[in-house]
Amino acid sequence: MDISGIPLFAMLRERLGYLGERQKVIAQNVANADTPGYAARDLKSFNFSAQVQSQAGLAMLQPARTTPVHLAGSPRRPTSPSGGRPVRTPDSEVTLDGNGVVLEDQMIKMAESRMQYDAAIGFYQKSMALLRMASRPPGR
Repeated sequence: MDISGIPLFAMLRERLGYLGERQKVIAQNVANADTPGYAARDLKSFNFSAQVQSQAGLAMLQPARTTPVHLAGSPRRPTSPSGGRPVRTPDSEVTLDGNGVVLEDQMIKMAESRMQYDAAIGFYQKSMALLRMASRPPGR
């Protein structure tokens, strides 16, 4: 059974990929905590509603103009959850050598990412269990 065609699993796969990439960026921040001039980076936040729209094919719907006084709308383009590139994040603390990494903030971000990853894995496992239960013959 190929589950890649099920939108729920495609969204979970993208979410897990995003969280894995975010962990890498945070690990780079921690590794460069003593590098002069290094600014902390993070990925753009994962936009769940954009993911739902892109999976459902609703992202290109055109708003209807029911009267001529309505403004003409334009379809929203689906966006990537992370943009694929780290972006600089302004921190409140910058050392004298220009380093903007606050280890406490990075550890909080790491823990948040880990909890979100665990939640996504749990949701994936529950969804797989439901599929297995639905595919069993009645009475078993």
